[in-house]
Amino acid sequence: MKVLVIGKGGREHALAWKINQSPLVEKVYVAPGNPGIEEFGVNVNIKDNDIEGLVKFALEEKIDLTVVGPETTLALGVADAFEEKGLKIFGPKKDVARLESSKDFAKKIMEKYNVPTGAYKTFDNKKDALEYVNKKGAPIVIKEDGLKAGKGVTVAMKIEEAYEALDIAFDIPGNRVVIEDYLDGFEFSLIALAHNDKVIPLEIGQDHKRVFDGDKGPNTGGMGVYSPVKRVTKDIIEASVNEIIRPTLKGLVEEGLPFTGFIFAGIMDTKDGVKTIEFNARFGDPEAEAILPRMESDLVQLILDIMDNKETPVEWKETTTCGVVMASEGYPASSTSNAEIIISNDIKSQIFHMGTKIENGKLLTNGGRVLIVVGEGKNLQEAMKNAYDDVEKIKCEKLFFRRDIGAKDMI
Repeated sequence: MKVLVIGKGGREHALAWKINQSPLVEKVYVAPGNPGIEEFGVNVNIKDNDIEGLVKFALEEKIDLTVVGPETTLALGVADAFEEKGLKIFGPKKDVARLESSKDFAKKIMEKYNVPTGAYKTFDNKKDALEYVNKKGAPIVIKEDGLKAGKGVTVAMKIEEAYEALDIAFDIPGNRVVIEDYLDGFEFSLIALAHNDKVIPLEIGQDHKRVFDGDKGPNTGGMGVYSPVKRVTKDIIEASVNEIIRPTLKGLVEEGLPFTGFIFAGIMDTKDGVKTIEFNARFGDPEAEAILPRMESDLVQLILDIMDNKETPVEWKETTTCGVVMASEGYPASSTSNAEIIISNDIKSQIFHMGTKIENGKLLTNGGRVLIVVGEGKNLQEAMKNAYDDVEKIKCEKLFFRRDIGAKDMI
């Protein structure tokens, strides 16, 4: 088989790396890809928002399966365009991808099909939104409606933080805001392969959204991750699949919007049971980078099985992974380019490229999140040590990282 992965970040690097291990796969292409992928795959100079170019390439190269990484590509309708040409693609169509691209749409689906989540209201003007916030008080959650690259969400512990979030949101013309009840508990991410109403759940990856140690500072696309998560038991996973993911997928089928692809549920385990924080319509990043190295099963076979309506159990290594993101100075507000990165030859961890480029034979920074170093070990403590030991072997004066990835599960 020839497989095309669409995207250029750490998630796509991890997907392509895992797909390349399948005995079913002859060649892996990644569009547009990144320097790390060149070790095993072929980077294709087509942007991930060039839908026409991607379709043309897939037809010319006779691609057997395409796997979509970025949410923006899905929101542009890549799955619709590929399916129109008879090309097999693992990712939801544009209208279905609204599960992520519109928080209001996702909330309406959850409400209609009794999927547990926080109470909410959607607003298109600041005056009514302020009145609602004043009535509800803090803590409260403010979410801008569209795609915000893991940002655009404010968990306002004080009412003033909610006011500030509304000021920022409604400074954007045409913006809408979902305001929802604050959920208290342990947050985790559950990702599954899905097709129609069939589900193959994966093991849990615990993202770290805040930019600084101790979960301080603004939200980011994710500063690190570990897997599995001992606080999330099999019972909690089972409840999440049966109470959140299955009813959502069945609801989408009833709406005439069947889902195909990776479905991501941000979940809060509360004293009243599991509740949904959000849905994403693709594999999480950085969750992919910690979960896929632990997977024993053939990812390509799993994708083919679920698309054939088979719920195949996944086999896992008895190991733990810890991924530490190395981000550009100033991230998430800004990023750096062209700072040289020197990686030692004696690193044992798996490194996935998130925002790099090569110029004149040198590896350079090229984005907000630049690298993720994934250590593996027999337990979390060992995985953390392996990851952080190798982070110290990467030299770049413009990179920083959190020093407490995994620590919350050691308590």
